[in-house]
Amino acid sequence: MTADVVKLKVCMAGEAMVGKTSLIRRYVLQEYDDRYTATLGTKITKKVLAAKDPKTGRDVSVSLILWDIMGTPTLRDLLKEAYYHGAQGVLGVADLTRKETLRELDAWYRSIQTVAGPIPTYVVVNKADLVDEAALDEATVKTFCEGRGWPWSSTSAKTGKGVEEAFVALVQGVLAAQG
Repeated sequence: MTADVVKLKVCMAGEAMVGKTSLIRRYVLQEYDDRYTATLGTKITKKVLAAKDPKTGRDVSVSLILWDIMGTPTLRDLLKEAYYHGAQGVLGVADLTRKETLRELDAWYRSIQTVAGPIPTYVVVNKADLVDEAALDEATVKTFCEGRGWPWSSTSAKTGKGVEEAFVALVQGVLAAQG
């Protein structure tokens, strides 16, 4: 018996240089590149993974479509209809070394919600390998995320720490929320 196939559209959200593209690259290709390359417009990446449907316990094959957008508010608002239409989940990305990137996730979520409605959101605080430069502490992130009902974790696209687990947790959250 073959697994059911589920297609999920997940949008990456967060300011420029938080590591959205690097997280996708680490998750999908198991690669990391230290050189910063700005995302121009949007980039779409696909990954197929096996998961359990949290409602039925059945095996499902998830075709995860990751939408990466340039991290600027102007582009976010300009392209929001096309970018967020049909989105089923959000991976919000903050940078451990820049406190304001966590606060900005509210604006990203509001923009997404105007198009896609209230959809499951999972937050990662990326760049866990830069703990000596941390501008965010765990208590601040926990309070911020819990106040919005968003699960969260720390990741490092550079080392791979927590990346797979974060994407899997988001997929599980989206599958659990589906009607």
